[in-house]
Amino acid sequence: MDDNKPQLKKNLYKINPLLKLYLEKYKRVTKTNVFYDDLLRFQGSVSVFDKNGEDSLWVRVYYNEFEKNDIDKSLKKIYTLLHSDGNESSFEFLSVDEIDFCTFGNSQPFRIKVRNILNDNYTHFYIKKADASRIFGLELEHILSPNRINYLVFKDTLIEEHIVGIPGDVFLEKNLKSCSETEKTQIAKEFVKFNERCMIGLLGDMRSYNFVVIPIYDFDQLVFKIRAIDFDQQCYEGSFKLYKPFLFKENFLYSKLVQDKLNQNAIEQYQNEERSILVKRLLDSETRFEDLLKAMKLTRLAPIEHIEQLREEIYDYTLDLEFKKAESMGEIVEVALNFMKRNFKYDENDF
Repeated sequence: MDDNKPQLKKNLYKINPLLKLYLEKYKRVTKTNVFYDDLLRFQGSVSVFDKNGEDSLWVRVYYNEFEKNDIDKSLKKIYTLLHSDGNESSFEFLSVDEIDFCTFGNSQPFRIKVRNILNDNYTHFYIKKADASRIFGLELEHILSPNRINYLVFKDTLIEEHIVGIPGDVFLEKNLKSCSETEKTQIAKEFVKFNERCMIGLLGDMRSYNFVVIPIYDFDQLVFKIRAIDFDQQCYEGSFKLYKPFLFKENFLYSKLVQDKLNQNAIEQYQNEERSILVKRLLDSETRFEDLLKAMKLTRLAPIEHIEQLREEIYDYTLDLEFKKAESMGEIVEVALNFMKRNFKYDENDF
């Protein structure tokens, strides 16, 4: 078995009462009249092709007229809950233009396109089957990364906002060649930092199509950020290699940028910078993170053999005996972050 190949189909793990309490405390719970399973009752579908005429692996779905009116109203309500206060006064200016379904991958999401008919601006959001491991991934991203995540949960349905950016594989194919040498160095730096966040937070399977590259104009230069968009493999895999994006063959060109543009001292500098700022983020969100860990440690997120394999491999990497005592993926995350805090102390007097 190839250690760098994750299991194609993982189990869904239910939201337990402790995680539900956490979600309620931090305002992640909502109410809606449409569930993931309701959207599965479409009457027909057609394949969606990209602008180059290639199959996008999404299908556009259609509902009978009686159901569509209720579904559209519920989706508009979800949109307002996700992006504002849930006020229905804007419904007349919103149009649900497209509902697409993806049969590829674990989550099999619905992608909803909502357009403001006053100015033709539109945005997307996703409706998925709620999965505890994915929710923990979203929360860890919210706490540990420089990004904020907007999502809502209602019973067994998960609603996620769209994360804007260029898919990592598309960026390699269409954008990288036009980047200047300075920009390539900046991308290499961001990939090192992205790799550290994934490894420390145990976010797995970050192949190039599971993250986006975000170009940002800053005065007279273009800078880039890298951001995860898929959290299916949060704390699930047993192989420690699967939490290291630079090892995937799909990310070879990003890893090559690091090798070509950064020497070892620079790589270690950026790794240390990311670990230090992670400690600061943890301290800034200490109560929330402790609440999250309580729920995480009591939630099954992976088969026991994955837990046993991962704790042994991380022990071999760190030689920290605390990993051998971990009995759940949540405990492994706790030990990993405690290990990091001991080795990368944040001193407020340094700022």
